[in-house]
Amino acid sequence: MPAEARVADENLPHAVSGERFYTQGSAGRVACYVAGSGPPLLLVHSVNAAASAAEVRPLHEHYRASRTVYSIDLPGFGASERSDRVYSPRLMTDSLLQLLDAIAARGHAGPVDALAVSTGCEFLARAASELPGRFGRLALVSPTGLRGSVPRRGPAGATRALPWLYRALRGPGWGGALYRGLTRPAVIRYFLERTWGSKAIDELLWAYDVLTARLPGAEYAPLYFLSAGLFSADILSVYESLTQPVWLSHGVRGDFTDYRGRRWLEVHGNWRFSVYPTGALPFFELPEPFIADFDGFIRAA
Repeated sequence: MPAEARVADENLPHAVSGERFYTQGSAGRVACYVAGSGPPLLLVHSVNAAASAAEVRPLHEHYRASRTVYSIDLPGFGASERSDRVYSPRLMTDSLLQLLDAIAARGHAGPVDALAVSTGCEFLARAASELPGRFGRLALVSPTGLRGSVPRRGPAGATRALPWLYRALRGPGWGGALYRGLTRPAVIRYFLERTWGSKAIDELLWAYDVLTARLPGAEYAPLYFLSAGLFSADILSVYESLTQPVWLSHGVRGDFTDYRGRRWLEVHGNWRFSVYPTGALPFFELPEPFIADFDGFIRAA
């Protein structure tokens, strides 16, 4: 990781409260925020052009009063390493497993409850399927991989990557310019409004998104995301393999409302479901009902 990129990441304001620390391993240098005391809770943000732990801020700030909350910046985002490398579901999953070891080293060696958002749900589910004993209850908010009526049970470990599209997006030098165009403040606002299904977005999240999108190397991971390289072809099989109690929730507004694939999960007794009259991030819009439902799931499970 270039020294100038590391300095820029370390100077990035905190996305949430608490200590920001770094883990180092097969996923590179990964940033995480920790706050509070009590049983551990891991929070995993989504993937988009300007993603970071700021996307889970309402839950981080609430649960720090009763739990030790760990909110990760996935590789290529936030204050984590943004080097020019292949960004894949395997890398993202490894970053969670890497963080689990750091959580254990901090005194939380037992199963960790975890909540993830959107594409982050795919990485969390894969990590929990690979090391089921390391995870407790799982909450998946607006998970990807359930759109449409065709089940995604592709070859194990396969992705939906379109290499030709990645090459076109990256180009001989224009990938950075393309990314900067996609992360202009007005464009970031536009995509957040599509996520909310409303113009009443969270302004603090928008401001942090604008800031984090300006760091050196910010385009590398999003270009893999835009070319489908961060989506798993076998994700339904991964979801179906989970043995932990799982709570799936989503909204009914905006771009992320097609969850027809949940019908393949409804036959499994360890899954519960909730739907909110919101966009894809219900804990921003209806924090009290969402937290009450999450707490009820934790108690029941």
